Amino acid sequence: MARPRVCVKLSFIWRVFWLLRIVVDFALPQETYAPHSIRTEGHLTLGGLFPVHARAADGTPCGDLKKENGIQRLEAMMYALDQINQDEQLLPNITLGARVLDTCSRDTYALEQSLTFVQALITKDTSDVRCTNGEPPVFVKPEKVVGVIGASASSVSIMVANILRLFQIPQISYASTAPELSDDRRYDFFSRVVPPDSFQAQAMVDIIRALGWTYVSTIASEGSYGEKGVEAFTQLSKEAGGICIAQSLKIPHNPKQEDYDKVIQQLLETQHSRAVIIFANEEDIRGVLSATKRANQVGHFLWIGSDSWGTKSSPIQQLEDVAEGAVTVLPKRSSITGFDEYFTALTLENNRRNVWFAEFWEENFDCRLLSASKKEDTSRKCTGQERIGTDSKYEQEGKVQFVIDAVYAMAHALHNMQKDLCPDHPGVCPQMESAEGKTLLKYIRNTSFNGSASTSVVFNKNGDAPGRYDLFQFQMTNSSTAEYKAVGQWVETLQLRV
Repeated sequence: MARPRVCVKLSFIWRVFWLLRIVVDFALPQETYAPHSIRTEGHLTLGGLFPVHARAADGTPCGDLKKENGIQRLEAMMYALDQINQDEQLLPNITLGARVLDTCSRDTYALEQSLTFVQALITKDTSDVRCTNGEPPVFVKPEKVVGVIGASASSVSIMVANILRLFQIPQISYASTAPELSDDRRYDFFSRVVPPDSFQAQAMVDIIRALGWTYVSTIASEGSYGEKGVEAFTQLSKEAGGICIAQSLKIPHNPKQEDYDKVIQQLLETQHSRAVIIFANEEDIRGVLSATKRANQVGHFLWIGSDSWGTKSSPIQQLEDVAEGAVTVLPKRSSITGFDEYFTALTLENNRRNVWFAEFWEENFDCRLLSASKKEDTSRKCTGQERIGTDSKYEQEGKVQFVIDAVYAMAHALHNMQKDLCPDHPGVCPQMESAEGKTLLKYIRNTSFNGSASTSVVFNKNGDAPGRYDLFQFQMTNSSTAEYKAVGQWVETLQLRV
């Protein structure tokens, strides 16, 4: 019987890798979790980072499933890969595979997950390594991830960017808008197909001036997105002149109900400042609106919401009266018909590659599957014959277009790189196989194409997309229902129709 191989030495960089894992383990709660991922084969592999689950409130890494921000965005990447792999003109003779991970909407958890992407790039010195039976070790080489699509939250992208840049893995985000990610010295391998919040903050300043408001307060979620967004707004309002900041309030991580109540009480101390700029995540927006209702201040505040509010229904559900009149900003986008057809046709039978799809099915149809169900026994059993959009409500999530554009940006960059490095070679040639990440980064920054909504996808020298926003107002209709209505746009200058 062969003796098991027990190896006793790793190279320095391999030790650093495991040290990072140890550090992250201390940063994360010590409960166990399932390291699920989606893996599809291809000549080249793209990584993907999506908030499939929310951040848990009880200290565990992962909470409830996020149907729109998580599953829809993830499926948008898979849809884009399918389209590219079927396109004979884009990357001919090359199939793109995927390794998709769940960030659980938490930066430290995402860092731990993203270490998966760098394993193939870690050189192991095995020259003097021997196992207990005297033989050299056998290492199974993981797939090489050439680029990463994601992440969603800016705090997650910042954390992940710091590790990916060490290994020269380019990253394209579909949703991270924090201004600090424009710093090409610190985040040189980071690009995004959405504009930075510095553009969004300028749009908000222009809206306030157009409405004639001179006295406003700000609310930010603690973290890069909220704090940097408000910081940009404050700086731009000073430069514009004529706008005074009454209060700048911050909602802490893992807030309690009393934290939201305190924010509202503080806002009420400056009675003449009714306008409130809010750069916050969905949970905090809902928390602030709920606290406003508890304080019997419905109709008192005039909200200006950032793109995290946009046209979403979840932050304002059953709080429509509090949100009425809110003006929100959202990067210009279009609904992608092809994705609607793809997503509504997904079933338990034809989508086995998505390891979280069964959980989505239970959540979406409020039913229980027989195997490993998270639903209580009292829930009705799923038949498997349910259909998305027919037996459940469906609306395309706002960042789907940008996920698709991010994947296509990576594909176009790889296509142009292959043409230059492999002019006489179909598929991936040795020169392309051994090319460094900074070579691919150069092609990403120089790529230009019409995206999924027929608008140009380009990057500036910092890897940012141009600022193009639609403006909405949450209004009550004649039938006593509420909806977001388009009231203008901002493309370098404001065009307001209110």
